[in-house]
Amino acid sequence: MELVVGRIGRPHGLAGGVTVEVRTDDPETRFAAGSVFRTDPAATGPLTLSSLRRIGGNTVLTFDGFADRNAAEALRGTLLIVDTEALPELEDSEEFYDHQLVGLNVLLIGSDEVIGCIADMMHLPSNDVLVVKTPTGEVLIPFVSAIVPTVDLAGGFVVVDPPDGLLDDGLSEDRV
Repeated sequence: MELVVGRIGRPHGLAGGVTVEVRTDDPETRFAAGSVFRTDPAATGPLTLSSLRRIGGNTVLTFDGFADRNAAEALRGTLLIVDTEALPELEDSEEFYDHQLVGLNVLLIGSDEVIGCIADMMHLPSNDVLVVKTPTGEVLIPFVSAIVPTVDLAGGFVVVDPPDGLLDDGLSEDRV
């Protein structure tokens, strides 16, 4: 399975650096020097990463063979892709890659009722958040053990125990 870990933005500086929109929860690991990325469009890659720097609020990458601003401009908009099979196995049984969670059904605790499906993950400074698509819209659910006590990857679901009011905006009136 392919996983997009970043999208190249504008050039930064004169020596071939580019900003990147990070789409991974662990940029230091994914963007280690020497990492090789498939790309979309495919004709742009593969790209081998030379360096990662943090400048202000930006992540700036340089790639082998792209030594000036003009060369870097040609990379703008390119998606950086890794194969999920190449990702290291997580040691903590309570940690998950985003791609493992997206697509899982969301069940209410004590019920087999599916209230929605995980559509995306948000990584906030305070905690991670599940973006759950329900029949009537999206609901944001903090991904903390008190609210999401069960994650069953093999079974294809998570169980949520939401506090009162958390699901009000994403479920129809007759269910709330």
